[in-house]
Formats: sequence, C-alpha cells, structure tokens
Amino acid sequence: MSIKHLLIGSLALLPFATQAQAPARHGIDRANMDFSAAPGDDFYQYACGGWMKANPLTGEYSRFGVFDLMRENNRTRLKELITTLSKDSQSKVPGTIAQKVSDIYALGMDSARLNREGAAPILPYITKVKAFRRQDLAHNLATLHRGIADGTLFGAGVGTNPLNSEINILHLGETGLGLGDRDYYLEDNETNARIMAAYQTYVKRLMELVGYDAAAQQRVWDNVIGMEKAFAQAKMAREQRRNPKLRSNPMSLDQVKQRWPNFDWQTYLGDLGLLTDSLNVSSPAFFDALNEMLPKLTDQQLEDYFVFNMVTDGTGVLSDDFYNASFELYDRVMSGTEEQEPRWKRAMAIPNSMLGEAVGELYVNKYFPRENKEYMVGLVENLRTALGQHIDDLSWMSDETKRRAHEKLARFTVKIGYPDKWKDYSGITIDPSKSYFDNVLAASEWYVQDNYNKLNKPVDKTEWHMTPQTVNAYYNPTTNEICFPAGILQAPYFDPRADDALNYGAIGVVIGHEMTHGFDDSGRQYDADGNLRDWWTDADAKAFTKLADGLAAQFDAVEVAPGVHANGRFTLGENIADQGGLRVALTAYKNAARGKAWEEIDGLDPLQRFYLSYAQVWANNIRPEEILVRTKTDPHSLGNNRVNVTLRNIAPFFEAFHINEGQPMFRPVSERVIIW
Repeated sequence: MSIKHLLIGSLALLPFATQAQAPARHGIDRANMDFSAAPGDDFYQYACGGWMKANPLTGEYSRFGVFDLMRENNRTRLKELITTLSKDSQSKVPGTIAQKVSDIYALGMDSARLNREGAAPILPYITKVKAFRRQDLAHNLATLHRGIADGTLFGAGVGTNPLNSEINILHLGETGLGLGDRDYYLEDNETNARIMAAYQTYVKRLMELVGYDAAAQQRVWDNVIGMEKAFAQAKMAREQRRNPKLRSNPMSLDQVKQRWPNFDWQTYLGDLGLLTDSLNVSSPAFFDALNEMLPKLTDQQLEDYFVFNMVTDGTGVLSDDFYNASFELYDRVMSGTEEQEPRWKRAMAIPNSMLGEAVGELYVNKYFPRENKEYMVGLVENLRTALGQHIDDLSWMSDETKRRAHEKLARFTVKIGYPDKWKDYSGITIDPSKSYFDNVLAASEWYVQDNYNKLNKPVDKTEWHMTPQTVNAYYNPTTNEICFPAGILQAPYFDPRADDALNYGAIGVVIGHEMTHGFDDSGRQYDADGNLRDWWTDADAKAFTKLADGLAAQFDAVEVAPGVHANGRFTLGENIADQGGLRVALTAYKNAARGKAWEEIDGLDPLQRFYLSYAQVWANNIRPEEILVRTKTDPHSLGNNRVNVTLRNIAPFFEAFHINEGQPMFRPVSERVIIW
C-alpha cells in the first residue's frame, strides 16, 4: 500500500417480513420518479427523473447519485466518531487507537502547519533518490517499494496463488501510469490532447514545488512522458486484464532471471525479504518490454521518474499547493469537478483507510444493529436457494457442469457486517511531532511489510478486503467469498421499514449480483476452492461464451457521448452480475412472498416496486467529462445503462410495465440475452 493508496440467496427465515412490532411498510418514494416520462420510452428517466431534478450536481462532484449520497452520509457519521474520539481521555495516551486516529486526523486538518512546511517533509527523500546510481538499481527500487512509491517501474506484492488458493505467493505486475489508463497515451484525439497538456502542466508544477527550475521541470516532463508512453505500449488492454488466465503465469525465480536478465532480481527480492522460488507474473509481455528498456535508460531518466512518482504519490499529504495541482488535473480537467471537497473529508480519509477496521469497530457499535446482520443471513440464504433454482433451469448447461456449479454455490463463504477478528494496528505509530507526510509514509511502509510477511504462508480466509464502514460489496474468487459490509446495509439498499419488494430489488439484487460474479466471465474460471481451474465442459464453455458475447454487443452498441460507445467487453462481468442479480433476486422475492397477498402500495404492484427499487439505487447526475473517464476506467456500466440496457432483456419487466413492441425499451425475444 502506497501513500496514494492510503488516500484514497423452503425459507427458514423470512427477512424483513417477520418484525411483529413493525409499522406498515412504505413503498416507492414517488417524488423520485418522473411521471412525464413513459416507462416504455426511458425507464431510467421514469424511475429516477424526480431524484435527479431534486439533486443537481454541485461544484464538489463530478458524479452524484444515491450511492454517493450514502457514502456522504457515512462520511458525516465517521467525522462525528473521529471528532468524538479526540475528546476521549484515551486520545492522550500514546499507542491507543484513540490517540492514533485523533492525531492523524488532526495532522490532516492542520492546514497552517502543512502550508508552513510546504515541500520540506519530502525533500530528504528526494535527496536520497538523487544519490541513487544505476549500478544499485535493484537495491534502490527495493527502497522505493517499501512504501514510498511501491508501484514504480513494476509492482510486487504477496497474494493468493491462483493455482493453489491455500497458499500466498509473490506476484509481479505492471507499473501504473500517471493518467491511469493506457489509452490516454495511445489514442490521438482532442480529449486526450487536452488531458495530456494538463498532465504536462501538472508534472512541471510538482517539480516547481520541490525546487526544480524551468529547465529541470521540462527535463522531468520529457523523461516521465517518454517512459510512460513506452509502458503504455507494453501494458495489457483493460479487457485483457479481466481474464485471470492471462494474468496467471507461474514461474520459478531461475526462469525470471533467465527471461529478464537486465535486472538484478536476486538483490531486489533479497532486500525485501521476498526471495522465493515460486512467483506469478501477471504480464510477461510487460516485463519483456521493461527488460529491453532498462539498459537504454540513463541515470537521469530513472532519477526523474522516481522523484516524480514519489512526489505525485504524496500530493494528498503535503501542502495545499500540491493538492491544488492534483485537483486541477484529476478532478477539474479529467472529471469536470468545479470545487474541492472540504478539508475534513480529505483528512478523514486517512484514518478511515490507515486504521480502517479500528474505525469500523466504532462504526458498527454505533450504527449497525445486530438484527440487521441476522436479517441479512436469512436473505443471503434465500438468494442462494434462488440461484440454485436458476442453475437447475438452464437449458444451455449440461448436468455435469450444473453439479459443479451447485458445489461452488454451496461453498460460498458469506461475510456480513464486520469481521469476527479485528485487525491489529499496534505496529503503526502516530507521532504528532513528525509531519503528516512522515506519519502516513510510516503507515504505508507498515502495510507493505505486513503484506510481504504473508509470503509462502497459508491464506487467511477470515481476512476482510473492505472495511465495515465501506458502502460497497464484493466477491473474491480466490476464496470464493461474498462480503457485505455494514456500510451498505442501510437505506435505500437495506431498510426494515420498507416493503419486501423494495428490499429485494435493492440489497437483494446486490446479493445476487455478488453471487453471480462467481459465475461471470472471469469468476466462472475459478472452482469451489478458489483455484483457477477449468471445471466446465467444452460445450458448456462455448455456450456461455456465445451468450456473453451477445451481452457485450448490446452494451457496445450504446453511445455514451457523441462518437463514444460503451465498452461491453470491459464491463461484461458487471453486466452479467447485474442481470443475474436482478433475475435471482426476483425469484427469491417470489419464493418469500409465496402465499401472501400481492398488494399495491400507492398504485404500484410488488413487481413494479421491485424494478423501481433497483433502478432508483442507480439514480445519479454526471458530468460529460466524468462519463469519458468512467468509460475508460470503470468496469461498471454507467447508471442509466445498468438500468435500461439490463432490463431490456428481462421478460417480467416488460410485463410489469406493459411494455410492448414499438417502444424504445422493448427488445424482441430473439434479441434478448439471458445467462443466469
């Protein structure tokens, strides 16, 4: 973890329906709808138009939607927790969580000190880099990879062996790029030219802030952009990165040395305590290119590249001048954001990530009732049963593959709310006499070492990969687990006061979505134990691929901006999961509602409320610039397409809103794609 990364399923239990003391459940908030729009013309506008009108974008946001509103509500809660903690007597006791959280937050809030210090905190590290010499490249890179700039030239980290999910091994991967996606460097168009010009201004400004004159600023730009363009040429396309088989390339250390002899792997790995004979290289072609580049790079090119990477990683924990430069490029130019978020939000992000589970423990104690976890357990099992029904009903899958799919489904590990064991942060020290930069760097180095310490050890399958307060969820294929942090288990996704149709249309779809990830184009390649292993018959794999290709083509056809189309291949996994989540959640809802009255609320029947609930959690307003960024970098489709394109394949949706041939939302049966 670098400084930058620190910134930055017959029902035993019927959830929601069993609270004897609960008042009458509410349905859809009709104020969020736009009744001037017809559901058969644009369902997204019909379902969400009222919300979008009532929540226009403010200057602080490039996109703002229901998901973002939940995150903002959580940030307000976390601010209250952190500021309250600073008043606790324990905050004055060195080494306590209260002291660490309150002091790192205070350091981030002290703008006067940050601006007074300016570049001073990072200058000693720049001096150190300037003393680097080419003959010590491996040793010097190891120094950077301990936390201050750990993705420089290439990345190294410890994680699950894709071929043996019980053991952690060393992974070598591609470096990052200053602009994120390689297409900014490879595609010649007006938008990319504008962004590249802003990037040049940014690089030069950072170098000016650390004392470089105009000539040196130009030199750094020339060297950085030259190297990054070469890296962009060598990097995998975003669609390729989604294929785990392409990223799984086991090698011995001797094989690494033989194939890429222009780097001293023995010294580098030895310095980091990572000498091992079992590695995985995610992109051999990248390392081929890097191996060819290295003899041609001068000391000055390497120095400039290292310094820039170190400084850009630190922009969030230095003075306002550094942050302003970063905001101008990444927020204003690339995403269209007009105003910076308030300092407290930026300052809170550090303890929220650096000491995430400690903050999370405070969060769940105050905001996550035990009964919410109990409801979720039941709901997950409902969804698991429903997905099993869908597997049984598949016409394109053989019985043998169905049997293995059921095995994988039954083996899902479910994590809800918060971990059973909290992370130990005793190794992180926060010293308020030191700079904000130094404290965050020390924490970054601790995280890197914590990761390295896992080498060749058993995978800890109890570990969480999101903090409890995170408004999100995930599926992890190598542990075959689904996780729903407490942060997402709140309205409108999860609301015990809402009728069941709303909850199944929101959090139910989220559960089904994460389960379906286990069977999307990437997740399906892992078996029940989390090993990258082909458990499909050839015929079934071909049938799946044909359907997936059809779904990708549907999204490819969508124009997200003039002349710019969505990338259906890049977003395929999420689109499969959206569709699967919708279909499985509806089946689970019908199972739970069996024998109950099919009643209307405010003129909307349960099926209509279900689909409206799904649509409304994706309500958002977004700037044109942000649309372009997300189309390049986000594997999720844009909110309106997650609704309209996905629903156009689902027959019960057409029935619910009486959508017929000739209406824009209608898709003929022959053109519909149903996978799970």
